[in-house]
Amino acid sequence: MSPSPFAATPAPPYYAVVFSSLRTPGDQGYEAMAGRMAELAALQPGFLGVESARGQDGFGITVSYWESPAAIEAWRVQLEHLQAQQLGVEKWYEHFELRVARVERARAGGL
Repeated sequence: MSPSPFAATPAPPYYAVVFSSLRTPGDQGYEAMAGRMAELAALQPGFLGVESARGQDGFGITVSYWESPAAIEAWRVQLEHLQAQQLGVEKWYEHFELRVARVERARAGGL
């Protein structure tokens, strides 16, 4: 059985970084870097989890969850992550948007 696509977050409050992007055509090393960033983020103090989806049209949304704004800032300036950000600007994304929000309420459900 594969792991759940849902992040196992604690009770709020915590923070969400929402990264929406439109990819350029072709891989150009993107998948390998995305995998490395997921591994690296999971090692960062204050990281709570991540959820990600991408459509066939290249539009995707990744939401990472963090304990605090300080944890988000430490991730933002992490050296390998800075390098990945630069490559994203140069060759992987036609357009992207980044938003940071405080999660005040959370609820889960299902069948």
